Amino acid sequence: MGMNDTVADMLTRIRNANKERIKTTDVICSKLNKELARILQQEGFIEKVELVKDKKGFDFIRIYLKYRDAKTRVITGVQRISRPGCRVYVGSAAIPKVLNGYGVAVLSTHKGLQTDKSARSLNVGGEHICNIW
Repeated sequence: MGMNDTVADMLTRIRNANKERIKTTDVICSKLNKELARILQQEGFIEKVELVKDKKGFDFIRIYLKYRDAKTRVITGVQRISRPGCRVYVGSAAIPKVLNGYGVAVLSTHKGLQTDKSARSLNVGGEHICNIW
């Protein structure tokens, strides 16, 4: 059976693995998930990203989560904003700040997936995918 919302599945897997302090998690491979993982790595929320194949030959993204020490998580919250049933679009002037700039909002713009800071600097708006802090 196909999956309708691979981004929500990815964020849920990251949230669950982070809650249990698991070092790695595997998510379904898609262009959007690859770019979202790249942004998470670039912003310092995860250690590294690998493309792996399972026994049947399907591609997966292996995400290595980052922790400061045994008790402290780097990711404290993940929130999906735009969903397939209810899309949320923001203009360049209305891009939200997550926790007064401590978190990151991810936007899907015509220039690709962007963080809130880079979208503000490029003066572009788009679909508000998720917030991470």
